[in-house]
Amino acid sequence: MISIQHLSKSYTSKEEIVVGVDDVSLEIQGGEMFGVVGYSGAGKSTLLRCMNILERPTSGKVTVDGIDLMSLSSKELREARQSIGMIFQGFHLAMSKTVVENVSFALKASGVGRIERKERAEELLNLVGLSDKANHYPAQLSGGQKQRVSIARALANNPKVLLCDEATSALDPNTTQSILQLLKKINHELGLTIVLITHEMEVVKEICHRCAVMEDGKVIEEGNTYDIFAAPKHQVTQKFIQTVLDFTIPEVLLEKCKGTIVKMKFTGESAEEAVVSDLLQEHNIRGNILHGKVDYIQEQPLGTFVMELTGDEHEVRQALQSLHTTLAEVEVLKDGRSVGSIMA
Repeated sequence: MISIQHLSKSYTSKEEIVVGVDDVSLEIQGGEMFGVVGYSGAGKSTLLRCMNILERPTSGKVTVDGIDLMSLSSKELREARQSIGMIFQGFHLAMSKTVVENVSFALKASGVGRIERKERAEELLNLVGLSDKANHYPAQLSGGQKQRVSIARALANNPKVLLCDEATSALDPNTTQSILQLLKKINHELGLTIVLITHEMEVVKEICHRCAVMEDGKVIEEGNTYDIFAAPKHQVTQKFIQTVLDFTIPEVLLEKCKGTIVKMKFTGESAEEAVVSDLLQEHNIRGNILHGKVDYIQEQPLGTFVMELTGDEHEVRQALQSLHTTLAEVEVLKDGRSVGSIMA
C-alpha cells in the first residue's frame, strides 16, 4: 500500500544543511496499523508529511496504492491526496464553522453537491459518535471531541490511507484510549491503512500491528509490535519499552533479599504455562515474587516477573539453567555474590 524507498529530506539554512529524514525505506501493507515512534526531533513527523508530499523529499521515492507521488503534477497530486486523509495534534478546525460544516468542507472542495455533503457528513459524525454535536462549534467541544471531528473530516472523501500526526499527544489518558479505540474501529470496519506517528510507546502497544523506531532521521528498528516489545534490540527502543514495561527493583530491596533474584520474560505459549511453579517443585526450591505483570500485545501474552529463589545452591543453579533453555530472557539481578545476566 505505502512503499518508501531511500527517502531523505534535508533543509538548508544559512550556516548548515539539516537532515530531517535520512535514507529511510519502509513497506506498509494495506489494511495494517503501522506506528512510527521516536523522541522529539527524530524525524518522524517529517517522514509522515513526506508520505503525502506536504514536504517534498530531497531524494527517494514514495508510492501509495501503486502511484508514484513524486512523479505527479500539482493537479494530479491534489487528486491523489483525496485518497490520503490526515489528522493532526492541533485539530486544525475552522472555529467559525459548525461541526457538520467542518466535515462538509472537505467534500465541498472535492465538488460534492450540497445534499450529498450533508448526508455524508451526518454519516461520518455518527461513525465517530458525534451525531448530537453536529450544530455545535469547535469552541464548545472537548479536546477528544475536536479530534473526533478531525477524524470525520479526514474520512470525508473515502480515503484508503489515514495519516495521524501525534493525534493523541494533546489528550488526557482516558480520552486517548477512546480515540485509539475509534481508530481501531475505523481500521477494522473500513479497512483503512493507518500510519500513526507518536512519541508514546503505550499508543503503539495498544493498536499497532507493526512499528518502526526512529532516531536522528533514521529507522533504527522495525518489526512486528509484539516482537519489538518482546526483544528490543536497540538501546533507544529498550528505553521506549521501559516506559511501558518498567520493572526496576529498588536497590534497598535487592540488599534485603538473601537469595538469587532473577527477572524472567515469558513470551508466546510460555506466558500461559505454569513454568515457574513446575520448576520450583522439580528442584525443591522456594520462589518469592517481587514484581510481575502480563501484558497483551496484539492479543498475545507477554509476561515479565521478578522473583527471589532460595534453597540449595546447586538446585538454584539447575533451575536457572532450565529457565535459560525455556524462556525468552532470564536476567540474574543478584545471586548473593555477583550480578550478571543470561540472555537467550
